[in-house]
Amino acid sequence: MIPHLPTVPDYLAHWAQHTPDAPAVVYRDQTLTYAELAVEVDRVAAALLASGVRPGDRVAVLANPSRTFWLTFLGSLSIGAVWLGLNPKYRLPELAYNVDNSRPSLLIGMGRFGDQDFAPTLSALAAPHGLSPIVFDAPAAEGAEDWDSFLARGAAVDAAALAAAREGIRADSPALIVYTSGSTGRPKGAVLGHGGLARSFEIQAHRAPVAPLRVVANLPINHIGGVGDLCCTPLIQGGTIVFQDVFDARAMLDSVAEYGVNAFMQVPTTLKILFERPDIDSFDLSGLRYVSWGGGPLPADIIRRLRSRDLHVGTTYGMTEITGSVTYSDLDADVEQLANTVGRPIPDIEFRLVDEHGDEVAPGQTGEVLVKHPGLLLEYFDNPAATADSFTADGFFATGDVGLIRADGNMQLVARTKEIFKSGGYNTYPREIELVLEEHPAVRLAAVVPVKHPVFDEVGIAYLEADPAQVGDDELAQWCRDRLANYKVPKGFVMMDALPLLPVGKVDRMALRAMAADRFADVFAS
Repeated sequence: MIPHLPTVPDYLAHWAQHTPDAPAVVYRDQTLTYAELAVEVDRVAAALLASGVRPGDRVAVLANPSRTFWLTFLGSLSIGAVWLGLNPKYRLPELAYNVDNSRPSLLIGMGRFGDQDFAPTLSALAAPHGLSPIVFDAPAAEGAEDWDSFLARGAAVDAAALAAAREGIRADSPALIVYTSGSTGRPKGAVLGHGGLARSFEIQAHRAPVAPLRVVANLPINHIGGVGDLCCTPLIQGGTIVFQDVFDARAMLDSVAEYGVNAFMQVPTTLKILFERPDIDSFDLSGLRYVSWGGGPLPADIIRRLRSRDLHVGTTYGMTEITGSVTYSDLDADVEQLANTVGRPIPDIEFRLVDEHGDEVAPGQTGEVLVKHPGLLLEYFDNPAATADSFTADGFFATGDVGLIRADGNMQLVARTKEIFKSGGYNTYPREIELVLEEHPAVRLAAVVPVKHPVFDEVGIAYLEADPAQVGDDELAQWCRDRLANYKVPKGFVMMDALPLLPVGKVDRMALRAMAADRFADVFAS
């Protein structure tokens, strides 16, 4: 039975007491039980205290999904520090922006992964703030400290001091900063609270159709899907996290038989890669019981393949600023519902769809999604103006997503407010067009972006994962004309082997906008 506890670290303490020998973490063939994990987290928490970290201080960590990442997260939260994940795939300017903005008291990072040396990156991030980085998975370079020395400092902190540091953490105490992807501008640091993390992923843990969850955690640690869905949810349920440093399709499929993984909770991109493999049937997936996704749509063809394996299949809708998911598909949802909607709003939240004047729209009409949810961000870090702009006067968070509630009660997303464009004076919703294109048997994935047009102001350009040998522009245009109003029909089609992605696995629409502007500006100008 899942208890109702105030913070995520409280769940670790609970399971360490009640199921001490259950596997909590698997990493590089080494397993930690819940009792062992609790001991390791205490060591890290003590070392943080000995290093001068206090409630509200930020601890920034550059790492892949790994045991050490998880220890720093739980150790930081347990003493009231605010944890921040840094993605090793980011370039130095991107990392520096997040570090400069959050001003951490401590910087921890892996020294090496594969043939990549991160010592210069850590030094460059630490120097402007007068920090000495703490390095694991490699010897520490000059000016840095190794992981063992860091842990050794914690020996001076006794159990009473550690317990005292853990008192006073409230539901509205900050726990985590997650920087938005920055797809529409500079990233903003969403500050998520202890109570919001615990409640959001308790809801998710209860809704999972398998227990205890045994999941592969391989999404970036700076992503709420990585640190929240894939790590907090199984911990709250008393399940097992199998860490993999990076996404590796073969290793992930092997984990089902090797480690008893029973759930894949992923973004659509990874599920497409996994289940489009020609050798998929050579893997023993008999133990896999549940597959879910969020962050974007999954093509109907992949959903059919999942359903053919007698799996529980589900999709959800959430975002960084609301921490956990606020819609879930029914367990018996059909392929059309799973492909075209994000499920039903859950009763644990307040939910509205409103027009541009803030008035609620009628059923079946499109409107911006507003939510009140236990997991709403506390603020954008050091950005009161952005915080104020994101909330209504009565406390609803404006998601920037536009959707509609269908007659069957499921929500269909049609666009981000910043993705809507006007063509010939009409509001045009990219997702509506993408859904039509993805119904074509030759199209695996579609993304529609606007470009300037001398007559219609803007028109849509469709970027497609499709084989040009199987379908041409004329056929696609006619396909759309048969199903959409004329102004919605894309005025250009571009076939690609794979659409460009953001580090979190979502389609990089800003990159596509730039490509479309470069390719079609002269075409329409003439």
